[in-house]
Amino acid sequence: MTTTSLLPRRSVLRVLTGAAALGGAAVASVRVPGSAAFAAESETERETGSETEPATYTLTIRHLGRDGRVPTRYRTSVTGISGPGAGRSEQPHDASGTASVRLPGGRYLLESSLWTDRVPDGTDWIVQPRLDLDRDTTVTVDARTTAPVDVTPPDAAAFLTAGMFIEVTHEGATRMAGIVKATPTLRTAHLGPEAEAGSVRQWYDSYWTTRSGGYALGRTFSGTRALTGLTHHYAAAELAALELRALARPDRGGAVAGTAGIDLSPTLGPAAGPSVGASWSVPVPGTATVFVTPLRGAWDLVYTAPAAPGTRPNRYFVDGIAVRAGTTAAHTFDSPVFGPALTGRGGVQRDGDTLTADLPLLADGDGHVPTAPSFDTAWAGLYRDGALLHARSGGLDRATFTVPPGPSSYRLAATVARRGATGATTRVSVSWTFRSATTPGPAPVPVSVVRFSPGLGPDGTAPAGSPLRVPVTVQGAAAGGRVRSLAVSMSADGGRSWTVLPVHEGAVTVPNPVAGTAVSLRAELTDTDGNTLDQTLVDAYRTG
Repeated sequence: MTTTSLLPRRSVLRVLTGAAALGGAAVASVRVPGSAAFAAESETERETGSETEPATYTLTIRHLGRDGRVPTRYRTSVTGISGPGAGRSEQPHDASGTASVRLPGGRYLLESSLWTDRVPDGTDWIVQPRLDLDRDTTVTVDARTTAPVDVTPPDAAAFLTAGMFIEVTHEGATRMAGIVKATPTLRTAHLGPEAEAGSVRQWYDSYWTTRSGGYALGRTFSGTRALTGLTHHYAAAELAALELRALARPDRGGAVAGTAGIDLSPTLGPAAGPSVGASWSVPVPGTATVFVTPLRGAWDLVYTAPAAPGTRPNRYFVDGIAVRAGTTAAHTFDSPVFGPALTGRGGVQRDGDTLTADLPLLADGDGHVPTAPSFDTAWAGLYRDGALLHARSGGLDRATFTVPPGPSSYRLAATVARRGATGATTRVSVSWTFRSATTPGPAPVPVSVVRFSPGLGPDGTAPAGSPLRVPVTVQGAAAGGRVRSLAVSMSADGGRSWTVLPVHEGAVTVPNPVAGTAVSLRAELTDTDGNTLDQTLVDAYRTG
């Protein structure tokens, strides 16, 4: 069987390592580019070429452990925020515990982590968000000033990993630092004077595992100081549930079971900030429930399905899941009915005289698009005024066609087939007709798809011999009341014969045949502008 690979929509970098069975989990890791924990710059430009060398001063840093003596281990980073030293980062160190560095004057962010060789002792993380260097200065980093970070879920759970991050802004420049911990033994402290109001933003994310899932707990703070300790014992009412269902998709007559991976982290962006994520392993078929904090913002999810021998694993990316306390958001992966989907997709666009298609043909029943959908054959063709203009081997994932200038009638057709995947759609055939002309810039082309959403069992089957209500949803140009006509049909013999099913209140009722039969579905649609869709899903689901 051949495979194809989609470029993931996600551009976020998450580094995840390891895996374990449900009840254990992999710990996320982040890069540590030359700082006590993690440092990142939000701007890359740095002023150069000054005719006069800036004044420099000696910064001396004394380090004291919890016993008031030289700490066993420490790492300190000083990063310029504004002034001549903006963007400069130094890591002064001396075995005596007192280290010095000469720096240009300006505003700096100092952060230091101190620890011993004993894991239970944990780590002390001390942050000075405002260090104004305008003279020779001595700073004392004292672990005795720290307080514990005590954040726990409402029920018994095993700690996985945590990360605390800080963002400091001054004169339009922003610097960040952070620390990642694999044990719940972090203590923190603020050092130095307060910064300007609202210039310090800090957040803490921790992950926990249980036998049935886990917890992803996060909080964000804003003010003038770094956190000195943090205590919050979450109540169940503060959390939202992400119910993640992993189905065993039938493939070549047998179910591909095994273990699926679930990676979770806060959405990376201005509202949430960079952070650490965690991953859980889930038996397939199976369900995991992860409780998350809504106040942390939206959450990103990556689901990695088990793969048949010799094939690449499919990954599904779900970005920006909005949650609300006390509610449950469910995501089911690798479930029928597989077919075309336009959720979060551009569909087809024309830019000048170039048509670009982004039309996944094998999205799962929830509309999740796999990164490596498996198939045996795939073909796509573009017709202009009835004549074949372009043909390509492969589907319509990021397909590009050059067309002649001026208005014309077009038909875009595609077929994807996979043998023996009863219950997982063995063939998708789609054809769209539309008119299009040269455009001055990118413009959408009016195409639509139809989604079928039957309620199926954990094995992806429907009860034999019983009527089944199947919701029908239109996506794309014809959505929002722009359907002129829609006809839906079913077949119980692989598409050799079809029975029309009336569409009533957004659904059809399928008279399910005997057990072990595959049900095929077809939709024929015309929108209010005369654009058409003919979509056939052979072996859309099976009866059990």
